[in-house]
Amino acid sequence: MKKIFSALLIGTLLLSYGALQAQSETKIKWYTMEEAIALNKKNPKKFFVDLYTDWCGWCKKMDANTFTDPVIAKYMNENFWPVKFDAEGSDPVTVNGNTYVNPNPGKSRSTHQLAIALLNGKMSYPSFAFLDQEIKLITVLPGYNTPEKLEPVLHFIVEEAYQKESFQDFQAGFKGSFIK
Repeated sequence: MKKIFSALLIGTLLLSYGALQAQSETKIKWYTMEEAIALNKKNPKKFFVDLYTDWCGWCKKMDANTFTDPVIAKYMNENFWPVKFDAEGSDPVTVNGNTYVNPNPGKSRSTHQLAIALLNGKMSYPSFAFLDQEIKLITVLPGYNTPEKLEPVLHFIVEEAYQKESFQDFQAGFKGSFIK
């Protein structure tokens, strides 16, 4: 009886571990800008910077719906340094030798200089900045995106299709995971 119980317990633990492992693979591993820059030195990838604010409802919807999608999470983890950046945060951030700060960190809705720089002053949340391996801006994608809408954009950036064709042309031939 003890052997049967032990076998069942071990089996249950292994199944639980497998489920947890699969679940962790479907979550985006978010980094700070500093962490991503350090990791990029050893393993260059493009950056996906999620510029959000605490008060932004659409930002929360992206977190709940799009960023939890297993297809999006897996692709992001494999191909980008995903960065969560509070556009109203107070910590100084150094990128390519330039230090960016929030000029009024205690004031409501005071925007961080890095957010202003990445969004070219067009403040809208959520917005997503795509950076190359040298941490230079490729493009910005403003607004809420479903997993189905975000997937071709991610591929467009990773495959560097933006260097040779329009997004519309790329999207017309794109066969993603969500096509039925």
